[in-house]
Amino acid sequence: MKACVFNIQKFSLHDGPGIRTVVFFKGCPLRCKWCANPESFKLQPELMWDPVKKAEITVGEYKTLDAILDEVMKDIDFYEESGGGVTLSGGEVLAQAGFATELLKQLKANNIHTACETTGYTSPAVFAEFMTHVDLLFFDVKHYDNTRHAAGTGVSNELILANLATAATLHPNLLVRIPIIPNYNDTLEDASGFAKLLKEHDIHQVELLPFHQFGEKKYEYLGKDYALLDLPQLHSEDLAEHQRIFEYHGIKCRVR
Repeated sequence: MKACVFNIQKFSLHDGPGIRTVVFFKGCPLRCKWCANPESFKLQPELMWDPVKKAEITVGEYKTLDAILDEVMKDIDFYEESGGGVTLSGGEVLAQAGFATELLKQLKANNIHTACETTGYTSPAVFAEFMTHVDLLFFDVKHYDNTRHAAGTGVSNELILANLATAATLHPNLLVRIPIIPNYNDTLEDASGFAKLLKEHDIHQVELLPFHQFGEKKYEYLGKDYALLDLPQLHSEDLAEHQRIFEYHGIKCRVR
């Protein structure tokens, strides 16, 4: 059993409690125009220019379940001391759901805290099984409106919202994350639309992620066009009014 991953990041402090290792899976069915990890789109390894080595390198590697477990378990002492663990991310981890579920099971068998960041874009049956092995579920929501969602990501949000409803009902530790993108979902009306969606599902906390340009150069190195090249970055202070709207609706809101 193998999965294609493009990074295993040690000592992460922003993807769950404590000190964590983040496993980044390749493959994603969404094509978000603002994605900071375009090297995660394809499910297979691919070539990418490395400006330091001045040569093409292969991004992505097939790894066995045992190989990934061996790697993440090297830091078990740090997890135990800090209350940390392992987070699965991507790409979209559910593009390789079978492997990811087995990895989660093995981590739980070793008493490792598990977290996952997902768009929820998979079948309801796969999602329901997967989330039972996740202690902390970060659920990304790009847009509440289906037409706008498709325009920004290339896919409908129907599956995503169906799985969000399941997570809201059944998962004990759910945190919705919303990337705020200029000219896409950044108006105060959008904040109200998101707040309405969360209230419908009795979700009481949200994290807003201001748009940044950290992945801009990766498109060039992959030979891809980047649609948001000249779009200005947002900062936490730009979302103060958005935050107040969520809080007005009784939703605890953090801007990261």
